[in-house]
Amino acid sequence: MSVALITGSSGLIGSECVEYFAALGMDIAGIDNDMRKTFFGEEGSTEWNRKRLEAGLGHKFIHHTADIRDEAEIDRIFGTYGNNISLIIHTAAQPSHDWAAKDPQLDFGVNAVGTLNLLEAMRKHCPEAVFIFTSTNKVYGDTPNRLPLTELPQRWEIEPGHLYAEGISETMSVDQTMHSLFGASKLAADLLVQEYGRYFQMKTACFRCGVLTGFRQAGVELHGFINYLVKCAATGKPYTIFGYKGKQVRDVIHSADIAAVFHAFFAQPRRGGEVYNLGGGRDSNVSILEAIELAEKIAGRPMKVTYSESNRQGDHIWYVSDLGKFKSHYPGWKMKRSVADIMEEIHDQNKDHWQES
Repeated sequence: MSVALITGSSGLIGSECVEYFAALGMDIAGIDNDMRKTFFGEEGSTEWNRKRLEAGLGHKFIHHTADIRDEAEIDRIFGTYGNNISLIIHTAAQPSHDWAAKDPQLDFGVNAVGTLNLLEAMRKHCPEAVFIFTSTNKVYGDTPNRLPLTELPQRWEIEPGHLYAEGISETMSVDQTMHSLFGASKLAADLLVQEYGRYFQMKTACFRCGVLTGFRQAGVELHGFINYLVKCAATGKPYTIFGYKGKQVRDVIHSADIAAVFHAFFAQPRRGGEVYNLGGGRDSNVSILEAIELAEKIAGRPMKVTYSESNRQGDHIWYVSDLGKFKSHYPGWKMKRSVADIMEEIHDQNKDHWQES
């Protein structure tokens, strides 16, 4: 029996990985206590997704309602499966840099201490397993905002010929920058994952992600940019742009493409704490103004948009991931979905549900 233990298993990336690796024949142990509801209210709850997974996968999926901050409970769950655990995908998190400032101790407890509990449980019970961590591009703080950018009609864009013209690589410094408290807690976790890989020669990897999305995301204003924007377009709910003239750029990647990335690393893991930037890269990126235009076209109606001059602290003006390192290690992986594909899927799969609610 080969077990994949997945934290945040009811969330967007977690649930995608549950179904992906179950389809490969693995048994799945999911850990999720619906903290997203605590962070974002009823609209952010993932309970519906847990029920869907349990109904669809039956005995292949065992759900554990546990808090990753609870060291004893995490140790107990790992002990239940022991060396049968061959893969750990850690997606559980407090995911919003806006929310983190409300309760820094809870944010750090979930993001940093929870990650440490998982790494220690792995070292004790299944040290030869593969550990995959969904980190964030916020570990680079606001350093990307120092890049030479040019203002275009609908977006900011980096100057041609710059070191990062094809996207920001793992060489960017994480020092001397404002991370936001969320970025700081995720960076602490990121460094722990690297260190367990290097110090103990374990098979760990940090994926520093841009905008992760898909039609099953419970998008809210503070987290889930693309999903929430499309929801506003479909329902007529007002949408607020925060700063940078709405020309800030994000790269966007679908949850199914991410699951395939994780599979590639799991199939050919590397020891020593690898770090990869992961997002849509140059093939899949969009500004807020461009996304609004796309969403209006898809929904067939104009959006109600307001603008606030106050950008979010530490928010990136332009962030596009350089996927070169991962692609050089795993040349067989190819991204299959563009921003337009993703937004159309989000709209088509959710429009009826959104109208009912």
